[in-house]
Amino acid sequence: MPGPISQPQALAEVRTLPELLRWRIKATPAAEAYRHFDAAARRWVSQSWQEIDAEFERWRRALAAEDFAPGERVAILMPNGIPHIAMDQGALSRGLVPVPMHAVDNPDSIAYILADSGALLLFVDSLERWQAILATGQPLDHLKRIVCADATGLTAADARIVGLDRWLVTAPGATAPLPDVAVQPDDLATIVYTSGTTGRPKGVMLSHGNIVANVKAVARRIAAQTHDLFLSFLPLSHTFERTGGYYYPIAAGACVAYARSVPLLSEDLKHVRPTVLVSVPRIYERVYALIMQHRAAAGGVERALLDLTLAVGGRRFDARQGRGALSLLDRLAWPLLKRLVADKVLAQFGGRLRVAVSGGAPIAEPVIRLFLALGLDILQGYGMTETSPVVSVNTAEDNDPHSVGHVLDGIEVKLGENDELLVRGPSVMLGYWHRPDETRRVKDADGWLHTGDQARIENGRITITGRIKDILVTSTGEKIAPVDLETAILADPLFDQALVVGEQRPFLTALVVLNAKAWAEEKQKLAASGKQGEAAERAALLARIAAAVKAYPSYATPRAVWWTLEPWTIAAGLLTPTLKNKRPALEHRFADEIAHIYAKKPPAVSRPT
Repeated sequence: MPGPISQPQALAEVRTLPELLRWRIKATPAAEAYRHFDAAARRWVSQSWQEIDAEFERWRRALAAEDFAPGERVAILMPNGIPHIAMDQGALSRGLVPVPMHAVDNPDSIAYILADSGALLLFVDSLERWQAILATGQPLDHLKRIVCADATGLTAADARIVGLDRWLVTAPGATAPLPDVAVQPDDLATIVYTSGTTGRPKGVMLSHGNIVANVKAVARRIAAQTHDLFLSFLPLSHTFERTGGYYYPIAAGACVAYARSVPLLSEDLKHVRPTVLVSVPRIYERVYALIMQHRAAAGGVERALLDLTLAVGGRRFDARQGRGALSLLDRLAWPLLKRLVADKVLAQFGGRLRVAVSGGAPIAEPVIRLFLALGLDILQGYGMTETSPVVSVNTAEDNDPHSVGHVLDGIEVKLGENDELLVRGPSVMLGYWHRPDETRRVKDADGWLHTGDQARIENGRITITGRIKDILVTSTGEKIAPVDLETAILADPLFDQALVVGEQRPFLTALVVLNAKAWAEEKQKLAASGKQGEAAERAALLARIAAAVKAYPSYATPRAVWWTLEPWTIAAGLLTPTLKNKRPALEHRFADEIAHIYAKKPPAVSRPT
């Protein structure tokens, strides 16, 4: 392809993300690149690398017509799919900086990111979504173009807004491919926003060199092949999916199929039948829960057969890892157990999955051991948005389920004060957008990134032992500062005390102490409107909490609440002398209440708009 930069002949020569794509297209032009479900035709459609490049070309030209200067930001508020990556690749080819945003985030958080990044263009799924963002009152005059994938109801009220189809119309006479704008490895490639300890999202600045270095290091550790098929469902606003499920498959020449939605994921897994899966623990936890429920309801023979499969499979896994020997009886039994039990269970993933990477949060040992025993290689890894993101990962040949694997080539790690894990290398971020003080706080003068995680390092293998910072990590991998949410909740006079929990849980729960007088008044209002009983009270409290935290990302909204009128006290050992929550003591004190909450499915929470 023509362009100002000579084309690399091998992955080792690739320096930037536009070079990565051009190199792949030249290497395997006819191979399958992407697969997506065409709702109108009601079938899955494939595109080769050559075909997808022709699609990307339309986006390159549309962006070129906007005449933005290199380095300007382009915000993407779209679900996973071809339009998302087409805007990303179009922006990268023009030297622009994509700002991916969570497709289900709340309008306040989105408006903040748009303002903070200074994006000139927003690509949004619908006109309705844009209107909700505008209704927040955040000044967004800097936006020069709003491209709506669905422009239903569009009028001429705002000349900045345009429907996608109209925006993509190519100028007549344009036949030759548009040359890429030259970028360098140290140039800013993207700003990925992640929640910080202040509660407001922080923009992590990643360069072309940061991401490409991480892609190459991952490729050296886990070698996907051109015949591999990924199924993408984690949000592309997360660096874990962005690097592992988008840029890395380009490097490998593998195909990526875009799942229709999380509710349809089970069906898509069985239809697409991926060979590689990049996921957070929650997906494996759901299947594990189903298996355990089935076991509990099964007859004695079926239960015994499953237990025997897991026992033999567990010994088989340990033997493969050099941690034991497999008896002749186990060797003879496994083919039958595999056919009768293991293959049927793994058919829920499509039946072809050869490797599954789990990241974003720790996975419980019983969960990972079950799948390892069934013959599915789940590989735990560790990383942060600030490290592009992968720092370490296990391999199928050297898989320790207690650890997050060996450090990737080219990355240095060491332990700092309080056993804090420090990371240095080419994939460590440039810094936080417009936050030099925050950058200096986590990245020292020698380039060491202070992760906030406590760890052990043994022969290059990392085991995470805890966190220095008070950050919750849900089972879906979202990182949340609970103190900031608690502070926001306490701004409402109805709440005297608050504790947010959710570590390794699928959603957040708020435990609150209510102000007796304010609660009596609230109950009177509920009664006057005909709403009484525990369910009505719970709904009212959740609505108040949602309103209190509406400035935070949508995943930070508690979806369940437990309440009391009895204050937490210093004397009871629940507060510090400075009246701060003693989190472990409170969680221990209310362990039964918390367990009861997570045993039930919480109601959906409507957030104020």
